[in-house]
Formats: sequence, structure tokens, C-alpha cells
Amino acid sequence: MEAAVTSHKSVEPAVPARAALPEQRAEAAGRSAAAGAPGAAARGASRGLWISSTYFAEGLPYAIAHKVAGEFFTAAGASLEIIGLVSLYGLPWNLKFLWSPLVDLHGSSRRWLVGAEIALAVILLGLAAAADSGALGLVAALFGLVAVAAATHDIAVDGFYLQALDKDAQAAFSGLRVGAYRLALLAGALLVAFAGWASFGASFAVAAIGLALLAGAHGVGLPRPAAAARPEAAVAPGAAAGLRRYAEPFRAFLRQPGIASSLAFILCYRAGDALMFAMSSPLLKSLGLDTAARGNVGGIGTVASIAGSTLGGVLIKRWGLARTIFPIALAQSLAILLYVALAWSRPALPWIVALVTHEQLVAGVGTAVLVVFLMRRCADGYKSSHFAIGSALMSVSATFAGSVSGYLAARVGFTAFFAIAFAASIPGVVLSRWVPRD
Repeated sequence: MEAAVTSHKSVEPAVPARAALPEQRAEAAGRSAAAGAPGAAARGASRGLWISSTYFAEGLPYAIAHKVAGEFFTAAGASLEIIGLVSLYGLPWNLKFLWSPLVDLHGSSRRWLVGAEIALAVILLGLAAAADSGALGLVAALFGLVAVAAATHDIAVDGFYLQALDKDAQAAFSGLRVGAYRLALLAGALLVAFAGWASFGASFAVAAIGLALLAGAHGVGLPRPAAAARPEAAVAPGAAAGLRRYAEPFRAFLRQPGIASSLAFILCYRAGDALMFAMSSPLLKSLGLDTAARGNVGGIGTVASIAGSTLGGVLIKRWGLARTIFPIALAQSLAILLYVALAWSRPALPWIVALVTHEQLVAGVGTAVLVVFLMRRCADGYKSSHFAIGSALMSVSATFAGSVSGYLAARVGFTAFFAIAFAASIPGVVLSRWVPRD
């Protein structure tokens, strides 16, 4: 990977030296701040605050549409096949690239971000009212609405991050953003534990209040970065201008050097983890853990994943993506074998906690690598669209693998199933040797 591949700069529009773009001025200001300009520490603290809060707001509805939904149907006594189909809530993340150009071309990432958080709060209030009513069809439909609004929110948050920070700051804060996202997954685990103590309806009400508060804080406190200039092809006049504007982000993404290997890597990198994750709750239930206990174990594991994402950011910053992507991909793959050990040995609770915690630590490191890799595939002027395309492709394997996981686990048993999940992770490890590393 250290081999050479040009970065996304190859698709940036040329800019005359005498007319620096707002992004370039922001980047220069960022370098000045890093060098010790007055107020640099305060700006860094401010950036850290909004990065943490926006990525927490991004991770919480994802946790609800995936982890909490799976736990809800597990607690309701659904079959393995139905629980596996919960992964289909990932479809909006798979397809979000279809409407991602709207975020770049209409309004601003900031407005989309706040609007999506308000919509999520309203939908979760509806879910809170329906969860304890026994109307499982309505609950399933509301989970679907959460997924659509959350995927749109993802586009806006990622685009805002890429627009508001220069390239160096994007990498420097990658550990923080992944950590905040993982902290939201911890909140999701705590919602499950709270549901075991109170009810799922109460848990969804708490989540709705939290997102409403975040929407208010972001509406008031988020910075207002200048919009990036777009290439002429995106704003050309004429009858077909609208279609060209819509299609240009996709063309720019596919023009990047090494795009074939990049696409294959994005699709394969988390395939094994996706299979493993989809059946993790049924496995823990089969080991004797009730809803509250599964929430507590998941919470401990998520804390480990937050530490792992922070560690991953530190490793990438110190040694670079080129030197870290392969060993981290390999470590992530090998960690899946811990679930093979869990399913085979059926250990006592302390060992369950230890193995889940270790796997989640490694998974956090692996996520930090993938986030930086996706950011490097984003061109100026299309950052919301390009990150949405990359992250949507990443989630394709998760949705497909998860949707068939229940049928597979029901037929081969948990031990063989997690061995298959390990095998599914190997192509991503191999591809990590061939993708662009800049």
C-alpha cells in the first residue's frame, strides 16, 4: 500500500494562485493554529466539542436501527431468521449515495444536519409510543423511518466535517470522531440495559429527548464554514444542467486512480465483522445472558471499542495509513476467531466479557483505519457525496451478510457460523495490500 497512488487531489479543480478558495484560507489558518497561533488551543477545544457531539448524534440512531432493533426483536422471541433480517435496516445506508448530491447541491450540510436530527427526535417519539403496544408491524415500519432519516443525517454530518476541517485536521481528529460515534453505540447498549429494567418504550423516549437537545445545540452552536467551489461541469448552464450537476459527483469519484481496488476493499473490509455482529446477540442469549446482561456486556465492549478507535487514530497519525492499514486489517480479521472460541467453549461470564471486550478493542482500531481511508477518497466540492458513496458501499456487505446470517446460523450452528465469518474477512485483508495508501 505504501506504493503509490495519487490522492483525491487529482480530481480537484485548478485554482489560480491569486484567488485562494475559502477552503485554502481555512487550511492555512489551521496550519497557523497548529503552529501556536493565539487562540489555537481554544479553537481546538471548540472543534473537539462539535466533532464529538455531531458524531455522537450520528452514531445513536445507527445503534437504534441496528443493535437496539435486534435486541427488541430478540426480546420479543423472534426467530434467528427474523433477527438476521433486521440487517435490512442497513439498506438506507447502502442507498444513501442516491440522494447524497442533494446535500451538496441544495442548502448546506449544516441545515441538513440539524433538520435530520429534528426528524429523528419526532420519529423516536412515535417509536416510544408504539414499542410497548404489541404492534410489531408498526414498530418495524418506524425502525425503517429511523434508518432513512439516520442515513440522511450521516451524509450531512460527514460532509460538514470534511468541509469545516482541512486535510490534516481531518486525520488528526479521526480518532475523536470514531470515538464519539462508538460512545453513541455505548449509549445504544445502555438503552438496551435500561429497556431490560424499564421498557423499550421508555428507552426510545430517552433517545428522542437526547436527539432533540442535540438538534437545538447544533442549531445554535455549530460553525458556519464557507462553501467549497465546484468544478465548472457541476454548474454548467443548459437544459441538461440539472442532470450534469447530479451525475458529476459520481463521475468525479470514479475518475480517481486505483478506484477498482478501492471499491473492492470498501466492500470487503467489514464483511466478516458484519456476519459476526448480526448474530452476536443471539449467541449471548444462547449462553444464558438476558436482555439487561447483554446490554451490560455490550456496554463494556463498546467502551473497549472507543479506546480502540482512539488508539487507531494515534497509530495512523504516528505511522501513517500506508504502514498501518494491512496489520490492522489482519488483526481485525483474527479477532473474529474469539467468537468462534465463545461459541465452541461456552465459557463462564468473566470469559465472555473478556473475549467480547478484546474483539471490540480491535474492531475500534479497524474502524479508525477505514474512516481515514474513506476520507482520502473525497474530492473538494463533493465531500458529502463522496463520503456518502464510500460509506454506503461499506455498508452493502453489512446489509447483505447480516440479512442471510440468521438463515446460515440456524443451519450450521454458531461455531461453524463464526468460522465462516472469519473466512469472509480474509478478502479484505488481502485487498489492503493493493489499495491506494495516500
